[in-house]
Amino acid sequence: MGDGPDGDDIAEIGETDIAGDSDGLEQNDGQRFDRLPETPAERTVEGRVSREEVLEYFADRFDIPPETFDDHTFWEKGAGKIWIYAGEAPTPLAIEAIGMTCLRTRQEHWKPTTDFVQRFGTHASDCVIELEGPEARRFVAGEDQEIDRWDGDWGYLIATHEIGSDVAPMGVGLYVHGELRSMVPKGRQRDLP
Repeated sequence: MGDGPDGDDIAEIGETDIAGDSDGLEQNDGQRFDRLPETPAERTVEGRVSREEVLEYFADRFDIPPETFDDHTFWEKGAGKIWIYAGEAPTPLAIEAIGMTCLRTRQEHWKPTTDFVQRFGTHASDCVIELEGPEARRFVAGEDQEIDRWDGDWGYLIATHEIGSDVAPMGVGLYVHGELRSMVPKGRQRDLP
């Protein structure tokens, strides 16, 4: 405990009491980073996903091998905003950011972030759609478009485009009813020639 400006005691992060729910699980503290538990059985915070569940999602949805993330840790700050960090750090952490956001989980369908897809999308071999020139331009401009050739699962896809001899991940698209909806954030959308 430390002294506040008015002489009041202030709890350090590690000493903070967190009210539990009826299941005995703690409530999420959205002002700090907490490392994800390794397995669901080790969960101590209501609604928090585990590292195992995150790796399973990336493997099941995009066929990204779990060992891709052997040197990374996963963290939650806020409700369902999952971050990935290349390294280790003590938990909890009262900082603004660690690594990059990679996944939104406290919603019906989990959604990977644009940053994550651009960094790790080359490891994916499932739910990846390669866009041709005009399609790629519309996608990065934030436009939705009809694409009938996709015969895979509906939901979030990794949109790629061939640049030179490489295929580069551009971002996340939501595919439903024959339409690919660009999920490129407004601030990152570009009009390309």
